[in-house]
Amino acid sequence: MLSSTLLIAGLGVTEIILIVVVVLLLFGGKKIPELMRGLGRGIKEFKTAQNGEGDTTTKDQDNK
Repeated sequence: MLSSTLLIAGLGVTEIILIVVVVLLLFGGKKIPELMRGLGRGIKEFKTAQNGEGDTTTKDQDNK
Protein backbone atom coordinates (compact mmCIF):
# COMPACT_ATOMS: atom_id res chain seq x y z
CA MET A 1 0.00 0.00 0.00
CA LEU A 2 2.76 2.44 0.96
CA SER A 3 4.81 1.74 -2.16
CA SER A 4 1.85 2.44 -4.44
CA THR A 5 1.19 5.82 -2.79
CA LEU A 6 4.84 6.88 -3.11
CA LEU A 7 4.98 6.18 -6.83
CA ILE A 8 4.72 9.46 -8.70
CA ALA A 9 4.75 9.22 -12.50
CA GLY A 10 6.43 5.84 -12.32
CA LEU A 11 9.22 6.95 -9.97
CA GLY A 12 10.17 4.82 -7.03
CA VAL A 13 11.28 5.88 -3.57
CA THR A 14 14.97 5.65 -4.46
CA GLU A 15 14.59 7.89 -7.49
CA ILE A 16 12.60 10.49 -5.55
CA ILE A 17 15.24 10.59 -2.79
CA LEU A 18 17.98 10.96 -5.40
CA ILE A 19 16.14 13.87 -7.05
CA VAL A 20 15.67 15.62 -3.69
CA VAL A 21 19.37 15.23 -2.86
CA VAL A 22 20.42 16.61 -6.25
CA VAL A 23 18.10 19.61 -5.87
CA LEU A 24 19.51 20.31 -2.40
CA LEU A 25 23.06 20.14 -3.74
CA LEU A 26 22.31 22.41 -6.69
CA PHE A 27 20.30 25.12 -4.95
CA GLY A 28 21.13 24.82 -1.27
CA GLY A 29 18.79 24.98 1.70
CA LYS A 30 18.42 28.76 1.71
CA LYS A 31 17.44 29.13 -1.94
CA ILE A 32 14.71 26.45 -2.06
CA PRO A 33 12.04 28.41 -0.08
CA GLU A 34 12.56 31.39 -2.40
CA LEU A 35 12.15 29.16 -5.45
CA MET A 36 8.97 27.60 -4.05
CA ARG A 37 7.56 31.05 -3.24
CA GLY A 38 8.15 32.14 -6.83
CA LEU A 39 6.59 28.94 -8.13
CA GLY A 40 3.53 29.53 -5.96
CA ARG A 41 3.15 33.09 -7.23
CA GLY A 42 3.42 31.89 -10.81
CA ILE A 43 0.74 29.24 -10.29
CA LYS A 44 -1.52 31.79 -8.60
CA GLU A 45 -1.09 34.27 -11.47
CA PHE A 46 -1.77 31.51 -14.00
CA LYS A 47 -4.98 30.49 -12.24
CA THR A 48 -6.26 34.06 -12.02
CA ALA A 49 -5.46 34.64 -15.70
CA GLN A 50 -7.16 31.38 -16.60
CA ASN A 51 -10.31 32.40 -14.73
CA GLY A 52 -10.34 35.78 -16.47
CA GLU A 53 -9.85 37.74 -13.28
CA GLY A 54 -7.53 40.68 -12.87
CA ASP A 55 -6.09 43.15 -15.35
CA THR A 56 -6.29 41.85 -18.92
CA THR A 57 -4.78 44.87 -20.65
CA THR A 58 -1.13 45.07 -21.58
CA LYS A 59 1.18 48.06 -21.69
CA ASP A 60 1.02 48.14 -25.49
CA GLN A 61 -2.75 48.44 -25.46
CA ASP A 62 -2.64 51.24 -22.86
CA ASN A 63 -0.24 53.33 -24.96
CA LYS A 64 -2.41 53.31 -28.11
